Amino acid sequence: MSERNFRKMLEVKWAEGKFVCVGLDSEYSKIPEPVRITNVGGAITDFNTLIVSATKDVVSAYKINTAFYEAYGKEGWYALHNTVANIHHIAADVPVILDAKRADIGNTNEGYVKMAFEYLGVDAITVHPYLGREALQPFLECKDKGIIVLCRTSNLGAGEFQDLQVSIDVPELDHLRTVGARFALVFSGVSTNMSNHVAFQVSKHWNKYGNCALVVGATYPAQLEEIRAIVGDMPILIPGVGAQGGDVEKTVKAGKDSRGQGMIINSSRGIIFASSGLDFAEVARRETLKLHEEIKKHL
Repeated sequence: MSERNFRKMLEVKWAEGKFVCVGLDSEYSKIPEPVRITNVGGAITDFNTLIVSATKDVVSAYKINTAFYEAYGKEGWYALHNTVANIHHIAADVPVILDAKRADIGNTNEGYVKMAFEYLGVDAITVHPYLGREALQPFLECKDKGIIVLCRTSNLGAGEFQDLQVSIDVPELDHLRTVGARFALVFSGVSTNMSNHVAFQVSKHWNKYGNCALVVGATYPAQLEEIRAIVGDMPILIPGVGAQGGDVEKTVKAGKDSRGQGMIINSSRGIIFASSGLDFAEVARRETLKLHEEIKKHL
């Protein structure tokens, strides 16, 4: 059994009143020019290391979106690997989420599992639900890791599929009634939207080891409240606060669990690129503390 258990690490941070997740979406072109005097891999690594050093005592997690690293080939993979290693060294008690949005058929997922949890050594990964539980089993069997399933994303076009009504069986409908989630009659059957259905399936049928979580965007607080009711005290990763415009008060009120916890509230650009000068780490800390205090006000 790994010494790093994602859920246990989160619980410690929540008990300390920490819910901010800093997203290391470290786009090379936005890194302050003096830091970019080295090669791409070195510059991104140095930038991230300074951000982590400045914020490590305030955060509940760090989230690394692989797109900002994979774009630079071997230099990006160098930065990604070194960033995770440096977080483990500088902030050993802080879990690391790989925002990779992976999913495929089962044997392909075994490769993703090795990449994320063995090669990189992260504590959690985001995955797509579209292929179903059977295909995602290699992830779900990683008992100490966080398997964070996309449910209601923060982008403007999220509803194209996520708002679609899907037929559900009567026991599920009865459960949705008891938690107060919205539902509707469609033709001769009963239905709920796709996001609610994903939330229900993950919380009731995928979470055998208590290692599942969901992604629900802060930009949709009504849906966040509904999903929280469905999943109980399951962790929810909540992007969309900050540059994407998610409201902190609405997010906390809709997203907190029965203990006033359960949230991983992510801000990326609004923290790491709050300053384009050499004071970027200091300003990142200030913005992290600001978000931390704003969350505390509404718990």
